[in-house]
Amino acid sequence: MVNDPLRVLMIAPTPFFGDRGCHVRIYEEARGLARIGIETRVVTYPTGGDVPDVAVTRARALPGVRARALGPSAGRPLLDLGVLGAARRVAREFRPHLLHGHLHEGIAIGVALRVGAHRPLIADLQGSLTAELADHGVVSEDGVPARVIRRVEGWLVRRPDRIVTSSHHEVAPLVAQGVDPERIEPLPDGVDLEAFRPGPPDPELRGRLGLDGKRVIGFLGVLTAYQGVDALLEAAPLVARAHPDAHFLVMGYPNEARYRDMVRARGLDALVTLTGRVPYAAAARWLGLAEVAVSPKRSLTEANGKLLNYMACALPVVASDTPINRELLGEHGRYAAVDDPGSLATRIVELLDDPTRARALGDGLRRRAADRFAWPALIERLAAIYRTMV
Repeated sequence: MVNDPLRVLMIAPTPFFGDRGCHVRIYEEARGLARIGIETRVVTYPTGGDVPDVAVTRARALPGVRARALGPSAGRPLLDLGVLGAARRVAREFRPHLLHGHLHEGIAIGVALRVGAHRPLIADLQGSLTAELADHGVVSEDGVPARVIRRVEGWLVRRPDRIVTSSHHEVAPLVAQGVDPERIEPLPDGVDLEAFRPGPPDPELRGRLGLDGKRVIGFLGVLTAYQGVDALLEAAPLVARAHPDAHFLVMGYPNEARYRDMVRARGLDALVTLTGRVPYAAAARWLGLAEVAVSPKRSLTEANGKLLNYMACALPVVASDTPINRELLGEHGRYAAVDDPGSLATRIVELLDDPTRARALGDGLRRRAADRFAWPALIERLAAIYRTMV
C-alpha cells in the first residue's frame, strides 16, 4: 500500500463549499494535490455548493438539522457525527494513507476515525477555537465556558501527528497548549495567480452597479462585525468628505439584510453598495472594480485569506494592524488601528490622495504573492509533509 500513489481522506466539518476563507483553502489544497498525483476525498456536511475537480462525499442529511453558513450552531455536533459515519464508509472503500482534518472539529473526527483506520492524522488549523467562539459572541473570553472550551481545545491539538497552521503567529499559542513544536509546520493560505490577476475593470459590471465615475474601495469577505464591516461603514462617510467620488463596494454574505438596514438608516445608500454573495470563481472580476481594497478584520487569531486575493490582483491594501495581516502584507501593506474607523478612513484617504504610490504598493503586493503564496509551491510543501508522515 505504501508504494501506491498517496491517498488522503480530508475531513471538512463545515457546509463546504461556501465561497469563503477555510473553504477556499480546502478546495485549493484538494485540487492542487490532484495535479501532482495525490488523490483526495473530501467528507463534509450534507449542505454546501458543488465544486469542480474535487471528489466530495456528503454526510447523510438529518431532518430538521442544518448548519448555519457561518459560525457555530446547535446542530453541528449531530452533523459532525454524520461526517464521522460518512468518513468511516469512505475509508473502507478508499483506504487512505493518511487523514487530514480541517478545523478543530476535524481533529475530533480524525481521532475517532484513527481508532479503526490506524492512519496518521494531520490537522489543518486557521486559528483558535476559543477565540473564534468569542469572535462570534458565543462565549466571553474570560468566562467559565471559555475556560472549559480552552481545555478541550488544548486536548485536541495535542492529538494529531502533525499540525499545519495558516500563519507563523499561530505556532506560539499551540506550543503553549503543550504541542511539540517539531510537530507544527506553518503553511500559509495561498492564491491562484492565474485566476486572480490585475486587469481593467469590467465595463459592463461597472455600469450595471452604477460605478462609472467612482473611485471604488472594495471589501470581499464574510459580513460580520468581527470582520470589521461595522467599522468600515463608519469610515465610509469620513472618506467621502475628502473624496466625494469615493464609493464602497461591500461584497459578501451572510447578514446582508442587517447591513442593508444599517446603510439605509445611516443615509449611506449613495455611498455604499452591498452585492451579496460573490462566487469564488467570479471574485477576481468583481475585485477588478476596486482601486483600493480593505480588510478591517479585528480577529487576532483567525487567518485572512482575502488579503492574498487582493494582493494577486495588485490592489493596494488597507488592513487592521494585526500580526497575521503584517505577516501576509509585509512592508507593502497600509495598516489601520484595530476597530478604529477614523484610522481606517485616514489610511484609505492617503491611498486615494496618491494614486501613483498606491499603484506601486499594489505591484509590490502582487510580487509578494507570487514569491511567497502561490499555491503550487505550497502544495509541494504539503505533499512533502505527507510523505514524512507515511
